[in-house]
Amino acid sequence: MVGDLVAVTRMLPSPPVLVGASMGGLVGLAAEGEHAPLFRALVLVDVTPRWEPRGVDRILTFMRAHPHGFDSLDEAAAAIGAYLPHRAERKSPERLRALLADHGDGRLRWHWDPRLLDELMRDSAAQQPGLMDAARRIGIPTLLISGGASDVVSRATIDEFLALVPHARHVLVPHATHMIAGDDNVAFTRHVMQFLQTLQAQESLQ
Repeated sequence: MVGDLVAVTRMLPSPPVLVGASMGGLVGLAAEGEHAPLFRALVLVDVTPRWEPRGVDRILTFMRAHPHGFDSLDEAAAAIGAYLPHRAERKSPERLRALLADHGDGRLRWHWDPRLLDELMRDSAAQQPGLMDAARRIGIPTLLISGGASDVVSRATIDEFLALVPHARHVLVPHATHMIAGDDNVAFTRHVMQFLQTLQAQESLQ
């Protein structure tokens, strides 16, 4: 994944700002730490180089829970509703359609490859020392957005990250879980836009 991200980024006409949620944030962190300079800035969404195992296990358990897929979009919506009971609004069938694929047997399955989950569950913790080393090498402007109700990051993992990247900023979305953009997209977008505006102002002075 890091190699793919590096290759795509180097094809762009100018360095982008990378906004990475969960695993995407870890891939971006590793890429910048190992292959800098790649990005103008980095936004990490509810992820730190060391994470809380219970929260990650909960996510992976849900992702593995329906290996044979669903009979309908309504059945998939019910599964998501049970996984995210704090959300009053369920995803409509139209919004879910982009997340599911029909492999020709009439069953709807998530778009991710289930073989990836086996890889993650086997040795994900072994990646943490390398990710911490990558974080120490981050020199670009960095924002960490965390969810106040997240079980993937904690005060301890956030403080550890801020010690590794002293120039990083941290903002908290109080009632959001790990799925910040889905729980409070207004607050999430506001924090990202404020960060980008500050970044642009700083760059204009250089």
